[in-house]
Amino acid sequence: MHRPNPLLDKLQEILPRIAENAAQAEEARTVPEENIRLLKSVKFHRALQPKAYGGLEISLPELTDCIAAIAGACGGTAWAGSLLATHSHQMAMFSKQAQDEFWGDDPDATASSSIAPFGKVQETEGGVLFNGDMKWSSGCDHAEWAILGFLRDGENGEKIYSFGVVSRDDYEIEDDWYAAGMRSSGTKTLKIKPDTFIPEHRIEAAKDMMTGKSAGFGLYPDSKIFYAPYRPYFACGFAAIGLGIAERMLEVYRNITKNRVRAYTGAKVGHATPALMRLAESTHQVAAARAFMEKTWDEHKELGELKQYPTDEQLAFWRTNQAYAVKMCIEAVDRVFEVAGGSCWFSDNEAQRLFRDSHMTAAHAYTDYDVCKQILGRSLMGLEPDPTMV
Repeated sequence: MHRPNPLLDKLQEILPRIAENAAQAEEARTVPEENIRLLKSVKFHRALQPKAYGGLEISLPELTDCIAAIAGACGGTAWAGSLLATHSHQMAMFSKQAQDEFWGDDPDATASSSIAPFGKVQETEGGVLFNGDMKWSSGCDHAEWAILGFLRDGENGEKIYSFGVVSRDDYEIEDDWYAAGMRSSGTKTLKIKPDTFIPEHRIEAAKDMMTGKSAGFGLYPDSKIFYAPYRPYFACGFAAIGLGIAERMLEVYRNITKNRVRAYTGAKVGHATPALMRLAESTHQVAAARAFMEKTWDEHKELGELKQYPTDEQLAFWRTNQAYAVKMCIEAVDRVFEVAGGSCWFSDNEAQRLFRDSHMTAAHAYTDYDVCKQILGRSLMGLEPDPTMV
């Protein structure tokens, strides 16, 4: 069924050029400036930005369809670009003062992030002093701000997982992204300047952003996307990227296999039963992954429009569904890649890039299926969440 999506229609016009830049992006280990300009030309970076600042506020299903399409052209561009876009949903939950600072002078501003609580903070008047090197900040070369994770002490000595927003002036980027997959995502380290001050109005507790208690809650009463927990929106892109890569791999495999002839026998591989069977099974698996994720994304959309927060059980499924979909997509990619021939292992062959990037989609904390199985299993048995599980 066709899902009307004006942003996706605009993206289709620029995706061929983004695909042409894929080899350059891998070599540079970051998203090319041209790709960012192209994405901004269709306002992809404004997908989840509040309309008050010129944003589109499109639905999650519309966004994920766009992310999957970009991933088919360049996985690293999709990875970095989707995070730059989805962070706007998180920013909309910060205080009005923080949002005005973020978008007031530059409505096109975006943020990268490093949200694992590596940072160390010291409480001070009006905020915290932040110290630490923050790794895994995808797309940071193209962002004007960064969202950082840290733990601060609560009134009873408990640790409160929190986020703080800092400007580009508060950190330097260490060019240390040498990876086997998602090479073009530019996932580098932010070296925060010593004792960087983060004011209180630019700090939010993660739990508050999950339960409608953050400073920005209710700022946009007519919105259909901001009455929702931040984390599912933040994490949605990972599965969409895995899906887009798998869908592209099916196309590449068909094209490779259609005219492939075995060197020693002259046999036409595309007519051989094993090749047909592998293509069929992977096609079914990828289609099932898409249907499964579309159902999940539609649930996000429906609850947001109702201004209804998900139950703990729904959150557990949302959190883990995407990891299972990624698992399915990787299995589908592996099934066809392992018989695509030795030529596919050359570094300039698109198939090997898709293979590497596909596996990288399962390396994120939110798509670790061993973790997700435990989270869902505990939920199904009515057990309390394990605090050691992300």
